[in-house]
Amino acid sequence: MAKIISLANQKGGVGKTTTAINLSAALAKEGKKVLLVDADPQANASSGLGIDIRNLEATIYECLVNGIDPKLAIHHTSVDNLDLIPSHIDLVGAEIEMLGLEDRELLMKRILSHLRDQYDFILIDCSPSLGLITVNALTASDSVIIPVQAEFFALEGIAKLLNTIKIIKSKLNPQLKIEGFLVTMFDNRLRLSTQVYDEVKKHFGSLVFNTVITRNVRLSEAPSHGLSVLDYDPSSKGAKNYAALAKEVIKR
Repeated sequence: MAKIISLANQKGGVGKTTTAINLSAALAKEGKKVLLVDADPQANASSGLGIDIRNLEATIYECLVNGIDPKLAIHHTSVDNLDLIPSHIDLVGAEIEMLGLEDRELLMKRILSHLRDQYDFILIDCSPSLGLITVNALTASDSVIIPVQAEFFALEGIAKLLNTIKIIKSKLNPQLKIEGFLVTMFDNRLRLSTQVYDEVKKHFGSLVFNTVITRNVRLSEAPSHGLSVLDYDPSSKGAKNYAALAKEVIKR
């Protein structure tokens, strides 16, 4: 039975999709059967794993809005043990189309309930918003990983996300937990990075992952080749960071 983990932060550019791609690949390389669900209309997790998003017959959009069998939307990636349900730009309009549907907050939960017994982990890459699709993802999840960039406004908006999680726990998903806060874009040459990490640690204590994701050019290059950093450059610092994170997630 899969553990379902959302990667969420309504603040853009915090390394959420990078984490979705590379944590999924790292878990798969640990021998876990993994499904990544791309729930972001930008579809960067899909293209970042080498899927041609222009010629897709079935995506998460068709699953949510048209109720198609999610098994028809699953694509195998070049990474052994890693499957993907891709996204599409049409997902931008899905929230409006979903408004008229019954139990609209539970659609993702229903979709994933058909797939849970086939995987060890299901990861959901959420869009940088707190809209209906992100609510769906959090309602379907056992836990949430919150990437936080090691920059000045790191904690800006976290209170809003935590409040959303609190509301979802009280109304839709009492079992939802915070898996952890992940500090990304860490630069150990900058005192600011260390200060931000200390600040996050002070606020959230043991909920902060021991692994930090350091700034690494290979992490930026890998998606343009349709590869995870673990396949693009296994010896890079980025690959080692995500391999360590996968071990930490499995241990937790």
